Amino acid sequence: METTPAGQGPELSGNVLFYRKPEPLSLEAHGKIGVKKIDQPFGFLREAHAVPLTVSEFGLGAASYPVIFVGSEKTPVAVMGIRQGQNLFVDDDGKPLPDYYIPAFVRRYPFVFAADDSQDRMLLCVDREAPMISDTPDMPFFEGDQPSKYTQDAIEFCKEFERQRRATSEFVKLIDDYGLFEQKTVTFQPRDEQGNEGQPQKIADYWAISEEKLNQLPTEKFIELRDNGVLGAIYAHLVSLLNWSVIIQRAMRAQAQPGAPVGTA
Repeated sequence: METTPAGQGPELSGNVLFYRKPEPLSLEAHGKIGVKKIDQPFGFLREAHAVPLTVSEFGLGAASYPVIFVGSEKTPVAVMGIRQGQNLFVDDDGKPLPDYYIPAFVRRYPFVFAADDSQDRMLLCVDREAPMISDTPDMPFFEGDQPSKYTQDAIEFCKEFERQRRATSEFVKLIDDYGLFEQKTVTFQPRDEQGNEGQPQKIADYWAISEEKLNQLPTEKFIELRDNGVLGAIYAHLVSLLNWSVIIQRAMRAQAQPGAPVGTA
């Protein structure tokens, strides 16, 4: 891993969800610090209502959340809440509810790869403002002048995440090239304490893969998708959309119990 002298770091491009002050990891700047075990390692997830997923995670994510595509780049995300700043799968103690999948995007924190545009390369960075960063670490970033085993494992995890991120971009492009995306809207019908229905409220506009368009593909095109190994991810996404009713019900229960933890089942 390359180190960068403190105060002479490259300019990094891009803003990434959760990261407030990413810095290129270096012996000079971070040789005496590391990560300390804390009670709420995923506390930062509490206010994220949608988290990016890679295509290899669709099957696992689909068991817990709606998996949808958002924005002009059709980024796949796991929907974890229906309102900005509210995650329905993290309790008031900042702990993810058990038995629900935690995306790799979350698990790699506080590490991240960032682009160094001046030299066209990726650098391992760490969020210097992450709550688990400490000068009395349980897992130091360096041992002597070399990256620690903990840091080496983080590098490998981030490398694999980057490979999966690129595979996800290729998957989205393939689906787009086949013309399989369609725009969808999800709404819900609120009720008051007496059970009276209110006006329908829109939760989200998003992109989804059209099952109808998929079924209308010529046989040879369908076989091409099969041979590209993407049918599993497509069907996982389609099945995941059944979770919209689950997440809406969770949100309505949370709203009906103001004193209860957001993640109450």
